[in-house]
Amino acid sequence: MSKKRQQLIDTALTLFYQSGIHSVGINEILAVSGIAKRTLYIHFESKEALIFAALQQRHEVFVTWLEQKLAKTTADKQVIQTLFSALESWFCNKEPELGDFRGCFFINTSAEFSDINSDIFTFCHHHKQQVKQVIANHLTNKNSELIDAICIMKEGAIVTAHLSGNGTEVTANCIKILEKLEAS
Repeated sequence: MSKKRQQLIDTALTLFYQSGIHSVGINEILAVSGIAKRTLYIHFESKEALIFAALQQRHEVFVTWLEQKLAKTTADKQVIQTLFSALESWFCNKEPELGDFRGCFFINTSAEFSDINSDIFTFCHHHKQQVKQVIANHLTNKNSELIDAICIMKEGAIVTAHLSGNGTEVTANCIKILEKLEAS
């Protein structure tokens, strides 16, 4: 990948995550990146193509991060605790590869592109399915209700932490509830 293409993706992702996709125009991306408009359109035929590149990069970073966090877990309780501890760390801006916490980029993006038939919405759904699969792969209990409960609570924790600014309390409560579910 060319250095300028990567710089455009990095800049767009940062700006989109900070301000929302519809709030950021191509001219702002160009001004911040220092790259000419002609160069942008050599690499991306449209803003939508740049959005997909930003989504793909964030997807890869997040899934890799999550896999690394869960890699050494050996029991379901440990998976749950590790998952929510990792989320708490992200909520508290202690995960540099994920950047400062501004909610979930995919939840935020799907809210901006709410047509369930749009390609961008579909990509956001795909990301959530992949994250669910990563978590499921680390659980020994393959009960779909448990996996669904973990993922619903994870999504709720992300939104609540973003809206409340208190990720520590949110994740502690999720861990307690999920441990009770797993025990039953």
